Amino acid sequence: MSKLTRRTLGASLSLLAAPAIAQPAWPARNVTIVVPFAPGGSTDVLTRRMAEKMTQTLGRTVQVENRPGANTIIGGEAVARAQPDGYTLLMSSGTTLTINPIVQPNLPYKLEDFAPISLCTTYPFAVIARPDGPQDIPALIAAAKARPGQITYGTNGPTTLTNVAMLMVLQGLGITMQDVTYRGDAAAMNDFIAGNLDLLVVAGSTAMPVMRNGQGRILGWTSLRRMPQTPDIPAFSEFAPGVDALSWFGLLAPARTPQAAIQAINAAAVQSLTDPRIRESVIGDVQNVVGSSPAEFAEFLQAQLAAWRPVLSRMEVPLN
Repeated sequence: MSKLTRRTLGASLSLLAAPAIAQPAWPARNVTIVVPFAPGGSTDVLTRRMAEKMTQTLGRTVQVENRPGANTIIGGEAVARAQPDGYTLLMSSGTTLTINPIVQPNLPYKLEDFAPISLCTTYPFAVIARPDGPQDIPALIAAAKARPGQITYGTNGPTTLTNVAMLMVLQGLGITMQDVTYRGDAAAMNDFIAGNLDLLVVAGSTAMPVMRNGQGRILGWTSLRRMPQTPDIPAFSEFAPGVDALSWFGLLAPARTPQAAIQAINAAAVQSLTDPRIRESVIGDVQNVVGSSPAEFAEFLQAQLAAWRPVLSRMEVPLN
C-alpha cells in the first residue's frame, strides 16, 4: 500500500470514528408565515392570532409577512420556492390552493409543491349591505331584478373564492350584479363605508364588526345551513337551493420540508387553536375551528379540488 493510500485510509477511518456532529434542534431561528393577502383581512387576522401563541410554544418568534397580489399567487409562489427547512410557511386560503389550480393558466406552483401541516378553520362568506341598502335577501333579489348588472359587490378578484361564492349565489338566485375587485378587505371596506360600493363579500372576521358597529347588515351566509353564531341570519341556500360555498385557512410548508419541522409546526398550530381566547375569537368570527393532522389536511385538499372543478365548470368559469 502506498504512503498516500495509507494516509487517505487513516483519515477516512478517523472520520468514521469521530462522533457525529449534532444537528441543531428545530427551530433554531425565527419562523415566517406568509399571508398572501393585504394586512387587516380575515386571513391576516387569524394568522396573527395563531402566530402569537405559536411563538410561546416554539420558543422562537413566529412573524407574519404579507405578500398580496395576483389572486394570492405572489405569496403562494414565494413559499413554494422557499428553502424547505420549515422557516417559511404559507397560510393559505381556498383561493390559493382550491381555485387557482383549477382556473389559473400557467400557475407558477402546484399542490405538490407544498407540504400540508394543518387545516385550521373553515368558514362561509357573508354578503353585507349598507344600512340604506336592501334589508333582506328578498329585497336584494327585487333590487337586482330592477337594476340588472348595476348593483356592485366587492371581492378580492374575479377568480378568488369570494367572487366564486358570490357567482354561485347570483346564479342560484337568477340575478346579475357587477364585481368590483380590491387588493384586500380593508380597501373594499373603505369604499363600502364611504358609500361607493353596494355590497361586500367577506369572511365573518370582517363582517361581524361591521354589523356590530351598525355600518352594514349581513343579508346571508354562503353556507348550506344557518350558522349557529347568527341563528337569525339566513343561509342563501334557503333562497337558492344547493348554494354551499365554504372557504378555509390552512398552514403549509414547501415540499420536502423535514418531518421533524412539520410535526413541530403542526403541534404548535393545533395547540394554538385550543387556546380559549383564540377559539372564542375564531368562533365569534363565524369560523369552524378544525386543527388537523398533516395527513388529514392533505386528504382535504385533494377532496376540495375534486369538488370544485365540476362546480366551476357548471358556472362556465374558464378552467385550466
